[in-house]
Amino acid sequence: MKTYKSLRYVTFIFIVFLSSKISTAQQLKGFVYDTYSQPLNGAYVYNLNSKNHAHTSDNGYFLLENNKIGDTLSIGLLGFKKTKIVLSQQDITTTLYVALERHIFKLDELVLKQEKSVLNALVKVDLETNPINSSQEILRKVPGLIIGQHAGGGKAEQLFLRGFDIDHGTDISINVDGIPVNNVSHAHGQGYSDLHFLIPETIKNINFGKGPYYAEAGDFTTAGYVDFKTKNRLNENTIKLSYGQFNSLRTLGLFNLIDNAKSDNAYIGIEYIETDGPFKSPQNFNRLNLFGKYSAFINENDRVAVTLSHFNSRWDASGQIPERLVKNGTIDRFGAVDDTEGGNTSRSNLNVEYFSNLNETTSIKSNVFYSHYDFELYSNFTFFLEDAINGDQIKQKEERNIFGFNTQINTKKALSFSKLATTAGIGLRYDSVDDVELSHTLNRNTTLEFIQLGDINQTNFFGFYKAAFDFGKFKITPGLRFEYFKFLYTNTLAETYETQSQTKTALLPKLDVLFKQNDQLQWFLKSGIGFHSNDTRVVVNRNGEDVLPKAYGVDLGAVYKPISDLVFNATAWFLHLDQEFVYVGDAGIVEPSGKTRRIGLDLGLRYQFSDYLYFDTDATLTKARSTEEVEGEDYIPLAPIFTFVGGLALNDYKGFSGGIRYRYLGDRAANENYSVTAQGYFITDFNLNYEINKNMTLGFSIENIFDTEWNETQFLTESRLANEVESVEEIHFTPGTPFNAKATITYNF
Repeated sequence: MKTYKSLRYVTFIFIVFLSSKISTAQQLKGFVYDTYSQPLNGAYVYNLNSKNHAHTSDNGYFLLENNKIGDTLSIGLLGFKKTKIVLSQQDITTTLYVALERHIFKLDELVLKQEKSVLNALVKVDLETNPINSSQEILRKVPGLIIGQHAGGGKAEQLFLRGFDIDHGTDISINVDGIPVNNVSHAHGQGYSDLHFLIPETIKNINFGKGPYYAEAGDFTTAGYVDFKTKNRLNENTIKLSYGQFNSLRTLGLFNLIDNAKSDNAYIGIEYIETDGPFKSPQNFNRLNLFGKYSAFINENDRVAVTLSHFNSRWDASGQIPERLVKNGTIDRFGAVDDTEGGNTSRSNLNVEYFSNLNETTSIKSNVFYSHYDFELYSNFTFFLEDAINGDQIKQKEERNIFGFNTQINTKKALSFSKLATTAGIGLRYDSVDDVELSHTLNRNTTLEFIQLGDINQTNFFGFYKAAFDFGKFKITPGLRFEYFKFLYTNTLAETYETQSQTKTALLPKLDVLFKQNDQLQWFLKSGIGFHSNDTRVVVNRNGEDVLPKAYGVDLGAVYKPISDLVFNATAWFLHLDQEFVYVGDAGIVEPSGKTRRIGLDLGLRYQFSDYLYFDTDATLTKARSTEEVEGEDYIPLAPIFTFVGGLALNDYKGFSGGIRYRYLGDRAANENYSVTAQGYFITDFNLNYEINKNMTLGFSIENIFDTEWNETQFLTESRLANEVESVEEIHFTPGTPFNAKATITYNF
């Protein structure tokens, strides 16, 4: 009997002992903010004991499984000091609030396994260490993306990426806070993307992806996508004034309207730019940007943001000039044949964003947007080829209204064999474009002939779903996207009224595989089917036949961090297109180019020499060919072959900051048999700033510091001058900016 009682006593003591040592694992809810009480998205929350982790959502919220009293949490985000917290009973039973303090970006804080997208994290570091100072620099932050301006500074830049001459946006999707920048069925060309309404200093983050692999990215995502996110709050008010050569002036004002408020924020911005440029005929360029944003937390789980912006721009342009006139000394590189080119454009945007945590595992984000857009452009590419008396000047004009919404639901759950995160979304975009015009004009005043004139209505409805299965080292993400298009075109030049109509759908599967070999090495495989976007006029012209040609792509790559301050990334990729129809807005015709194949290699390197010195560089090598042409006749005109960009940045060293940046675009074919070469270039820019005190900073910058003679954009064009009997086909170019210095004074308060 005594033995039995003793056994019961020992058992009781053992159970009490275990109870004191083992506590039930619990969920932990929390929010991560900065020292301005602003929520931090993407912060990494890691339990050092259970090895569980989570990322914060748009409103800074996180939910972490399997936590016990005494466990240690590590919470970090690039650009903020990492903090550690030992969990108490109160932390687990209530909501945890964590504030992170901002500091200089350090590459050694980048932990590969902690980032949702390492390549996007690297661009975030680039953005912080090399701030954007002009609209021309915005898209250059995307590794491998090359831009070129060729019409007086007001026209959207020409884009090059992954072996594509994207023109002004045909094969890359660009968005700002969920507002599409690309204009479908545009008067000048499909996907025309004028990003000049975005003030650089309002950009919070840049997300990008290359290839057609992303279920959440739709129309125009062939070579890739770029999404910009603007700030919800300014850390300080800013007044900036810049003046430089060629009568270049920029003024900027950014002002908080609500200070020291945790629940809501509001700020406004105004930017004005003018310049004459280096040309013999002044550009007379000016642009005005207005931007306002209000964001508020309705409660801890719900946030709403309202953005209103407007920009207006006008300019004159010297246009592209033929090589023969420069070679024979008739004009110099900055001269003009027809200096009556130019244009004006404006865009107003209204955007309402909403984010909510519906429960511990489900969140929703949505935006509703409206844009009003006006565009008028005068160009003359062939001079007197078509009209020997009046010349060949053309006008392209349109007035557009864009309506749409995006809604996305994110869920997380634990399965018996993996963690599962799903994303599902739907959206709508509707474009109503009146009086889309292509006409033959004289001196920007007289319309000689309407070549095309009509109204376009285009509807795009889409839905997508993707599921990310996290097995620890492996993460597998299948996805599926559905696209529906309705195309309507009314030719107002036709003798009888008729609305041409076509409907098209596409179902596009995607599959991504991520393998985290260890803390230093990460592998990824991306695959998916996309489509080449087409203009409404292409669709109705071909009676809907083959107008959403498929794009098949595969990426295989790795990110390697052998030491704390060094990161390599490499990607080998392949992309096949079934067809590339191009609507040539300058001529009002459709050009099919057949099947194409592109293969390439992307390489990147980041190295932090010290807390103050940061080096980055990216290189791309691409082979782009038409597969239906014989070898030697299969080059894709103007497709980049080799690009090389990078620079060295100095950050906050005894009051000094700045950097030196370089970019290289190699020689490439200007025609299908490479008998004509579009010459490459190597350009170096420099900037240096000195912080006089807490409020005042002086700076200066130099574009093209070595005064290199280069052609920013080039085209093989047939033209005829007024005194010529026969036409000549040769390179026509827009000269790149020569040595150009400017000084800047910034006052923060």
